[in-house]
Amino acid sequence: MHQSPDILSLAYKQPVMQHELVLLQERTQQIPGSVLYTINRYHKNPQWNLEDMGMMVYHYKKDKPKENYLELRFCLAGNVYCKQKDMECDQCKMHASNHCAERRESVDILSFKFSVVHLSQFIKQGKLNSSLTDDILHFKHTSSFSKILSLCGRTRMVLEALLNNTYTGSMENIYINAQTQMLLLYSLECMLGEKEVDTFQCKFLANELDREKIIKAREILLQHIGEPLTIKELSRKVAINECYLKKGFKEMFGTTIFDFYQSQRMEHARYLLYEKGLSVTDVSVLLGYSSISHFSTAFKKHTGLKPCELLFH
Repeated sequence: MHQSPDILSLAYKQPVMQHELVLLQERTQQIPGSVLYTINRYHKNPQWNLEDMGMMVYHYKKDKPKENYLELRFCLAGNVYCKQKDMECDQCKMHASNHCAERRESVDILSFKFSVVHLSQFIKQGKLNSSLTDDILHFKHTSSFSKILSLCGRTRMVLEALLNNTYTGSMENIYINAQTQMLLLYSLECMLGEKEVDTFQCKFLANELDREKIIKAREILLQHIGEPLTIKELSRKVAINECYLKKGFKEMFGTTIFDFYQSQRMEHARYLLYEKGLSVTDVSVLLGYSSISHFSTAFKKHTGLKPCELLFH
């Protein structure tokens, strides 16, 4: 019987003892007719030197085909979360503040299991010659296996979106189903050896280091959602030319730095107003606006509503 390796131990390059693990948050959910996913968030020991990584695990049972499934596992280290009551406090939500005493560095272990029935919907019918992807989705391989996957920028974006989404109920099911299908697509592409850099028009993005700088710039923007940064400041933080930063960001994420930042600010404002019930004044201050009128104008442009109107919806 195939025994798949522990992804945390692989990322750490040595076994992790149970007594070393301090669980901060745990979540398991079955999306109806779709995927079973689990997210375990652990406190990151300062002495741990971890590598972010992914893994595809192909589970095959000859005598019990209905129990076959495909699993994607990921280990992400270095994310910072607020420890307060298993929920991020108002100051830390979306990394709005770096001054909260409850912020902790963590390790996220994510698992996504796709059943035979769920995977069958993606198989294209009528093909004379099956591909490696079809063989996996059809469970034609007669033995289980595990394969390490590199984490490309697209995969990191999806994982980040899954970790930070604020949807609930049916909307959450729809969102997670869509995101996990993208994870499956990118993982299969990675396993087949397709290179994401082939799709980039900016030649400098063929350099993995430069792509990582663009991804890091996006992370910094999210961390400073209440502390606006200029492009010049952002380019210095990630050590890349301003022109390259703007062009690379637009190509990798499909939007300008300003539009992305404004969108994230307004979505966070919507959350603080609608979900947390904060006042318009408090939200404008938290997001770094010099006046309530400037905040109200930006919010209406993004949502079509004045901030005060959202309070009554």
